[in-house]
Amino acid sequence: MTGYVEDAGFVDLLRHGEAAGGSCFRGSRDDPLTALGWAQLEAATADAAAGHWDAVLCSPARRCAAFAEALAIRLDLPVTVLPALRERDFGTWEGKRAAELPPADLAAFWTDPAGFTPPGAEPLADFRGRVAAGWRQVLDAPARRPLVVTHGGVVRAILGEVLGLADTALLLLEVPHACRSRIRLPMAGGLPSLVAHGR
Repeated sequence: MTGYVEDAGFVDLLRHGEAAGGSCFRGSRDDPLTALGWAQLEAATADAAAGHWDAVLCSPARRCAAFAEALAIRLDLPVTVLPALRERDFGTWEGKRAAELPPADLAAFWTDPAGFTPPGAEPLADFRGRVAAGWRQVLDAPARRPLVVTHGGVVRAILGEVLGLADTALLLLEVPHACRSRIRLPMAGGLPSLVAHGR
């Protein structure tokens, strides 16, 4: 990861680790971390002393909040739960693996994410709007070097805001478990910029 820059703040985005239940569409479904998932996050934050974090923010989902709260206690940092940074609700697709879904629907989901919404799911435009509001909360918070523990979809949406990405481009961003991304926040004007993604 890029080191701390004296004339700037930063936000580190951290996706949660592996969750119980295996690989599936998991948005509102509140599965806890597996032992491996917890270990993945421990490894991703092992250089915490070099991170210079001054606060921990997180999604309310257990797979994010449980670790975020434990880390905040260990590092003696304030922790804040931001509901706007929860994952997208996938409606009737919740808990289902890709192989269990109609191939045509799955193809439409990947190729036309704004035009195709799974039954009962949160539309992508609503999700991006919610996450954008959450990102503004992060930027408006007193912390200038926060760690944000959240979800793959949320990380993609925030990076989409920073980089000005179209809906279809979001799905081209790989965000594996315990992936960390750093966004630089200039102190004297200017726009946030992505300086590191992945480990």
